[in-house]
Parts: sequence; C-alpha cells; structure tokens
Amino acid sequence: MVTWPRPVPLVGDTTSAAARSADPAGWAFGPDAVAALHAIIAARRDIRRYRPDPVPPDLLRQVLEAGHQAPSVGHSQPWRFIIVTEQATRDAAALVADRERLRQADLLTPDRRARLLDLQLDGIREAPVGVVVACDRRTPAAGVLGRATFGDADLWSCACAVQNMWLAARAAGLGLGWVTLFPPADLAVLLDLPDGVETLGWLCLGWPDERPPDPGLERRGWSRRLPLDDVILPERWPATEPSPPASHLALSQQTQQPSQSSLLAGPDQRSVVAGRDSGDDLLNVPGSLGVLDATVNRVLALRPVPPGAGTLIVAAADHPVTRHGVSAYPPSVTAEVHQATVRGVSLGAATARQAGLGCEAVYARACGAAGDLATSDAMTSADVAALLAQGTELGARLAGQGLVCLGEVGIGNTTVAAALACALLGLDPAEAAGLGAASDTAMMARKTDVITRALARARATYGDRLAGDPWTAAAALGGPEIVLLAGVTLAAARARVPVVLDGLVTSVAALLAVRDAPAVQAALVAGQRSRERAHQAVLTELGLEPLLDLRLRSGEGVGACLAAQMLLTALRARQRTARVTE
Repeated sequence: MVTWPRPVPLVGDTTSAAARSADPAGWAFGPDAVAALHAIIAARRDIRRYRPDPVPPDLLRQVLEAGHQAPSVGHSQPWRFIIVTEQATRDAAALVADRERLRQADLLTPDRRARLLDLQLDGIREAPVGVVVACDRRTPAAGVLGRATFGDADLWSCACAVQNMWLAARAAGLGLGWVTLFPPADLAVLLDLPDGVETLGWLCLGWPDERPPDPGLERRGWSRRLPLDDVILPERWPATEPSPPASHLALSQQTQQPSQSSLLAGPDQRSVVAGRDSGDDLLNVPGSLGVLDATVNRVLALRPVPPGAGTLIVAAADHPVTRHGVSAYPPSVTAEVHQATVRGVSLGAATARQAGLGCEAVYARACGAAGDLATSDAMTSADVAALLAQGTELGARLAGQGLVCLGEVGIGNTTVAAALACALLGLDPAEAAGLGAASDTAMMARKTDVITRALARARATYGDRLAGDPWTAAAALGGPEIVLLAGVTLAAARARVPVVLDGLVTSVAALLAVRDAPAVQAALVAGQRSRERAHQAVLTELGLEPLLDLRLRSGEGVGACLAAQMLLTALRARQRTARVTE
C-alpha cells in the first residue's frame, strides 16, 4: 500500500493522533517543572504583613499577565484589573475594611470574635499595590458560550485569574493577600464601577514581611485543613449525608461645607510598616498587648512618640431640645461644669491632670437661632461653617502638644448625638436612644419620640442629603460642640496627631469628620465604649475597637483621658523595653 506523508499544519497543534496514542503522557512537563509547580501551590499563602518597598513595574506586569492567561468561560475574559496606588483611595478602602471587620466579628461567638480581631489585617495600608479584580458582567449570559447554563461562570473565571496571580506572585517572592471584608456595593462606589461590573474584593500585592510555613488561620488555631479523602465523593452525592463544611462563623446573638478630603491623607505604607516594626524586635511576643499594641502601631504610623502627653479639649454647648424633657438635669448644669473645667476642678479636668494632659475648655455657641430638632433645625449653615472653622483653629493650635483628647459637656447632647447617628447610619430611634445620665423609662420614651420627630422633619426637608452630607445633618440635627469637635478632629488628623475619642458625642463628631474626609479614620483612637446604645454602631462605622469598656456615662472626656494614660504608658514602654537581635 502506498503511504503518504502526513500534512503538518504550520500553526496550532502539530502532533498526530498516532503520536498521541503512542505516548498519552507526552504533553507532561519534566519532573523538575512538575515538582516546582506543586511546591509553589503548596507554598501559596494569604499574606497580611508587607514591606513598603515598591514592586517593580515589570514584575507587576508579570503577575497581571498570569491573571490574564486564566481560563474563562466562552473565552470571554471578563476580568478587569484596577491598579490602586493613590493614598486617598487606600485610606477609604482601609476604613471600609476596618468597619466590616468589626461588623463580621459581632456575628461570632466571643472566642471567635477575639480571634478574628487579633488577626493583623493592615495589608491595604501596608502593601504598595492594590489590585481590584472586577468582573464585567454586562454581556448577557446567553451571549457567552457556557454561561447560559452556569450564569456565574464569569465570576469563576475571574477567581481563576486571582489564583493565577497568586501563584505567579508567590513564585517571584511577592506576597498577595485577598481581602473580602468589603460590602461589594461600597467597593463599587469607591472605584466608580458602572452597573453590571462586580468586584471580587481587594488584592494586596507587595514584598511580604512574613514567611509563613503554614496557612495563617491554621497557625492561629482557627481551623485545620480537611484530609483530602473527606472531600472526595465517588460517582454521586451519597445517600448518607457527609459532614458539611465546618462553620467558623458561629452566631452569637442643607449645608454644603467644603470637603477636606483633598487636604488629608492617612499614613503611607512606609509609616504604617515602620510603626508596626517598632514592636517586632522587643523582648516579648509581638502583639502581646492585643488591642493596645495595635493602637500603638497606629499612633506611631502617624508620627514618632508625641513630644508631650497632649491636651483634653472639653467643648460645652446648650441644647434647646432639653425643653422636651429628655434629660434628668437642668440646662444650667452645662455652664456649671464648664466653669469647673475652666478652674481645673471638674471630673474631666481632674482626670486629665492625673493622666499628664493639659485641659482646654471652650463654650461652643451658634450665632443664629438654635432650634429644638423636633420642630426646627439645630443651627444654620453659617453657624456650622463658623464652628467648624473655630474647631479647626483650635485643633491646629494644640496639635503640636501631643495627643488630642476629646471631651464634651452639654445637657441633652446624647439626644442630639443619637439623632445624628440615626440620620447618618439609618438606625432605629428606639434602638439608638440611650439612658443618658440618670434617665428613667418615661424620659427614654420622650427621647425616642423627639428623635423620631426630628428625623421625620429633617428627612422631609433635606431628603437624601441628610444621610449623604455630614454638614447638612449637623445643621439639621447637631450641636455646636459636636461641630466644633469635628473641626478639631479634622485639624489634628491633618497634622497627623492621634485623636482619642470619649463617648457617643465625641464619636459622632469624629464620624462627621470621617464622612467629610475618610483619611481622618487613621488618626482616631476609640478610648472607650460608653453605655449609650448608639455608641457601638458608631464605633463600628468608624472601624475602631475601644481600648476600655467600663460602662462610663460621665462625659467630659473622662474615658478619653483614662485611655490616653494607658496609651501613653504603652508608647513609653515600647521605647524602653529590651530589644532582641537576630
């Protein structure tokens, strides 16, 4: 029989069926390549600590190229790689992640909650590059081969791209961490994503400052990897139900002020890493002081140890809302406590002195007519602007003296702060109204009613602006001392000075500042969690863990001073603790 040479194509697969039949394994790489691949897979880790050194552009492109070579349903290539290096975007993303971390922690049992909060999750601040993998889903599923039956296959394709990038980064000695502590809608807003484009979270990419031999959560005792045989099911799902995946989430129960965002930035990667590094060579276990250690790291990322202890600012103000019977004490007490503070004999001033802090008292007043919230606005937009400027000047003047601690005094101001919290966070007034100082059940009912009426009036007047613009909310429902303290917070954060918060009122002031400029959050320290019911919700929104939980209801900055004293002790101890050498 005459045989003819097989036509060999000039492009594509040049092998023949006979050759493939004779050597089915002929497509395999050599043993060294196979061993290297499996070594990289086994060594892939979710990195949480980074050095600030830049990633060379060619190496970044190499990692992205690996992602771009991932398999995709119907060869649709739905991934889009958003590269983030701008400080403002990183600041905003870190705030969202901190906030969501606390929200998720509250879903856990107490032990699991503590373990989650112990995890170091500052990669967004530390890593020099952020990569957000976005999935463009705007092509109808029926128009992509394979998606008509499995509609989410485009998301799976993007997940494959993430895995490719992870392995390529590991092979190059880079670290990559996948942060999914974001409500997808929040991340979409931050990155201006159009409808139909979804994110798969935030990838931190940089040189790792840890080289974990095992998965981090396994080393932390969170869980263990299941044996392979436990997850292999022959042929079909068995009649005897296999054990479900172990759950590690066990359940427990109108004022347009100029934004400060362009004027503020949180600490850059080098500062964040340097602050953390200052505790890594101490003669103790890193992170042994828990929340206090993490707070010291945050403070040192802003600047070196403050030259002085700092200053307590106690802002006083009067509130017409008291005419509705929301407080157990007469309004005259505000002026009395203010005078005692000026003389250095109030509880706040005395506590500040014991902590080594200076004390500055200021009476915040609106020039225009002050409303009672329920029937009229608290103040005018001009008042908000003036008080904000006054607070900014005060904060700038005191920022060079060390920590800035916030305190307040104002009969009725917990009602004001609760109303603001409801407007900004969408809280139910019945859940936000707290006892205040010495309130009873009837007073609580009046407080809830006033807040409800105030919100209805303000929402009818301002609509979406009430929740969307902090200064509109401040004019409609706020208090002079709250706006003034927001100005103090903005000025201190701009000077990279830590701001230690006290209770609900000061935390709401900080929330106004953060809504105006998200980078402010990096300068905040939650001194305590008070008895006010809305306080925890505000702290969660700020992404802050409190240093103290003493059920205080004193106001005047007492909790801030106690926390500042502890923080200053920890800062000085870190300076003086013995160091270790390699």
